Amino acid sequence: MMRTVRICALAVALTLALSGCQLMKRISEGAYRNAVADGTVAELAAHGVRMNRRPDCTTPATGNDAVVRIHCTGRTATGAKVVVTGGAVEADTAHPRESYVITVDGRAPLRKRCLGRGC
Repeated sequence: MMRTVRICALAVALTLALSGCQLMKRISEGAYRNAVADGTVAELAAHGVRMNRRPDCTTPATGNDAVVRIHCTGRTATGAKVVVTGGAVEADTAHPRESYVITVDGRAPLRKRCLGRGC
């Protein structure tokens, strides 16, 4: 049994070592989705709108490392639909340019260059 555990651990370590770039990309995408979700909650709270939970975000493939897109959906505490669209260009540089649009029940979009408390 102990030998099986060591072999499995080694296989996992080799897989991670061989696919390190892909793993880092997935971690980065996950961190970006979390940051946008948290930023959306903070941004709406600053405007007096409470979310019932963090929005769910996806990062559709663009085929270009310099362009990142994001799409998030969620609900306010009162049940209104929240949609966030946006992303970044020059994402593969030290100074990406971000742009986001948040709508609540399709009304008057909030346009931001960044989301959250640090903006």
